[in-house]
Amino acid sequence: MSPISIFLLSDALPPPLHLGELGSTDVNAVPVILIAGALGLYLWGVVRVNRLQPRHCWSAWRTTAFVAALVTTAFSLFSFVGVYDGVLFWDHMVQHLLLIMVAAPLFAMGSPLLLAWRASTGKTHQQVTRGLRSSVARFFDNPIVAFILYAVVIPITHLTSFYNYALLHESVSDAEHVIFLVVGYLFWRQVFGAEPSLHRMHPAMKMLYLFLAIPVDTFTGLSLDSANQQLFPAYAAMHRTWGPTGVFDLHIGGVIMWVVGDTLMTLAMIPVAIEWLHVEERRAVRVDRELDAILPGRGPGGANVAGDSP
Repeated sequence: MSPISIFLLSDALPPPLHLGELGSTDVNAVPVILIAGALGLYLWGVVRVNRLQPRHCWSAWRTTAFVAALVTTAFSLFSFVGVYDGVLFWDHMVQHLLLIMVAAPLFAMGSPLLLAWRASTGKTHQQVTRGLRSSVARFFDNPIVAFILYAVVIPITHLTSFYNYALLHESVSDAEHVIFLVVGYLFWRQVFGAEPSLHRMHPAMKMLYLFLAIPVDTFTGLSLDSANQQLFPAYAAMHRTWGPTGVFDLHIGGVIMWVVGDTLMTLAMIPVAIEWLHVEERRAVRVDRELDAILPGRGPGGANVAGDSP
């Protein structure tokens, strides 16, 4: 008997996914402890910042974003999405998008590194500062590095044998979830993060950054949608008798990656476009003030009030 068959026979398949199964759960101790620990540390940091710096309290919406990221992560792992992610490929794709396209940008908005820096004092603050200024931190803070990581991780984790290996080994699957969150956080902090950075991008560059990322999801989704055979032997060895066929399951997952992934990336451009507009408005006001200082005779909006000539 092959290793694949031995592994699959050791775990019974869940029942067919119907409406009655949407309330099913799969709660594991380690991710629960990690999520609860992250929540506790973050809230402790918020309380500490508000006590140390009462005139500059921590943003409530950043706290909300971080809590929402943890809730999204928990839902993707513990709900029916986590129950069926190793059985249905399209369900795994939903889980993947929840982690890297919803939870990760929310984590970036929460700016946990900035919170750690502001909440720390004394030697701890010096160590945090030293860590944020280290060569390793600066390397991963680079938007080019973050983009390359995203562009490499997405196809590798869905189009190579890595995914089949993750199906056979729960520890690899868990590591994949962590990779999605970490790479997603590094990618999205370039767009939504408020943490100190040597590579803070202009909104125009953020738009280009997101625009160039769209083909990554498109390529991966179209590759899956065009598959004419099962790409992952572990699925074939399951002998699942319900739900979509193996190839059709890949096609559904590919369409989800392509359409939903591209849609979420496009929606992320909206706040960036608004930020760009505000930047240009502030720039126009600054230019007007500079011209007013140079040309005292200018009236509001640039009108010449010194005489009839322009």
